Amino acid sequence: MDHQPYSRKKRGFKFPALWQNVPFLLLWSGQMISTLGTGLSELALPILILLLTGSPALAGLLFAVRQLPYLLFSLPAGVLVDQWDRKKTMVCCDLFRWFALGSIPLTFAIHHMTLVQLYLVAFVEGTAYVLFSLAQISALPQVVKPAQLAQAYALETTTEYTATLLGPTLSAFLMGLASTIQAGAILAYLIDSITYLISACSLAAIQIPLQVARPTNDEPRRLMSEILTGFRFLWEQRELRAMALLTTVINFLTSAVSLVFIVLAQNQLHLTLQWIGVLLSVGGLGGIFGSILAPWLHTHLRCGQILLYSTIIWIGAFLLVALSPWFSLLLIGRFLISFTYPLYAVAIVSHRLLLTPVNRQGRVNSAFRSLSYGSEPLGAALGGLLVGILGPRDVFWLITLGFFGCLIMLWRTGLQKIS
Repeated sequence: MDHQPYSRKKRGFKFPALWQNVPFLLLWSGQMISTLGTGLSELALPILILLLTGSPALAGLLFAVRQLPYLLFSLPAGVLVDQWDRKKTMVCCDLFRWFALGSIPLTFAIHHMTLVQLYLVAFVEGTAYVLFSLAQISALPQVVKPAQLAQAYALETTTEYTATLLGPTLSAFLMGLASTIQAGAILAYLIDSITYLISACSLAAIQIPLQVARPTNDEPRRLMSEILTGFRFLWEQRELRAMALLTTVINFLTSAVSLVFIVLAQNQLHLTLQWIGVLLSVGGLGGIFGSILAPWLHTHLRCGQILLYSTIIWIGAFLLVALSPWFSLLLIGRFLISFTYPLYAVAIVSHRLLLTPVNRQGRVNSAFRSLSYGSEPLGAALGGLLVGILGPRDVFWLITLGFFGCLIMLWRTGLQKIS
């Protein structure tokens, strides 16, 4: 029974095309709105910390604090996502994020904003995101048919990179309009908080269940037992285990990339805030192109081929960034780095969703993410520390060497051969 998908015919739900699938569109649009708001903070967050402290290490630490909940809460969150109502979970998470982020403009207005508050808000927002994202990705097989998973996930990835494209540019524009850069960063936080409230309303309108119906005689299980079930399934599947380890290393290497680009642009190239916004936005443009191409590649190449080619492109892109003295080549490198991630992510996630039983999605997804995203706090903190000690170009060299290691790992585990 564990491996049988829940029959949607019992509740009269049929799978229309994605553009006619109202539950999917509501799920997607809620994410689209809130992600656009988050894109505004991509530039505002590090700029605000650098203005307040002048320390790349403290800016990297803030990124680490936001990503720390993946390490702390991914495993129990996956169990809870399989047991709780996923729609209510996502709505509550959005409301928590609305309140947390909205507190920053409020305390700024009354002159009580502190660095400690920024760290606390980052931690709360990251915790809510862990629950939200696990509920959302675990709900996806309930609203689209298996053949649509790659396309649906690619659309969600396109949304994230559209926010990366528009967010930094809009954020730089807002900061240019405000009386001070600090006030402009606070305005970006305010708009970000409002998008979470809009997202909560969109998700509340979904009318179908987003999880498998639990049997009435199903006894509650212990949290640790459920966590181990997800980990055991992940570890016993050779392909899933290898993909989790590879993704863990890749996320560790790339977690501080945006901060390193900002420090390079500010301290060595002496670019204006608007040009820094353009540099970050080019990453969004690359991600959009990658998301558009990803479903096509998924149907024409094996998963292993996509992982191999993605790693090779990353090596070339980081080499270009580490060596290039010109801003134009930095733009190309930034484009390629972001272009490649959706190719890799769509292949990984689609393969994982197809290999995982529906009623274990939350636990297996959380086990995978506790490893892959759990490495990001350490990567962000270490990246912020190293960029202050060695400089941004030397950090890019270290990342390049790390990706050579990923290529060896991919080849030794045989991932390049999976279908």
